[in-house]
Amino acid sequence: QVQLVESGGGLVQSGGSLRLSCAASGLTFGSYTMSWFRRAPGKEREFVSGIQWGGSITDYAVSAKGRFTISRDNAKNMVYLQMNSLKPEDTAVYYCAATLALWGSRWSDRRYEYWGQGTQVTVSS
Repeated sequence: QVQLVESGGGLVQSGGSLRLSCAASGLTFGSYTMSWFRRAPGKEREFVSGIQWGGSITDYAVSAKGRFTISRDNAKNMVYLQMNSLKPEDTAVYYCAATLALWGSRWSDRRYEYWGQGTQVTVSS
């Protein structure tokens, strides 16, 4: 049974930092593209960042570029999202997701086979 379990969310002031973690089990972790999505209140779920199976290729949404850093540890089956310079508009539930689909599909949430339950990030102004 595949499980993705996020942690690290919380309440932080504008300009602060958080590090999200996602622990994966039940899958051949090193074969999967791992990504972070988020859903803000009243909005669609959106791609935040993705990292290819090997860890050397990453991608970011424009809103995350320069502030967020994705990384993975294939030995520990973990993926991380370091979020700096947080803004109130970053407030959302953040989800970890895994896919075997081609890297070119990383932005589409429909291409992801597995999802975590989400972790709330709230940024106060």
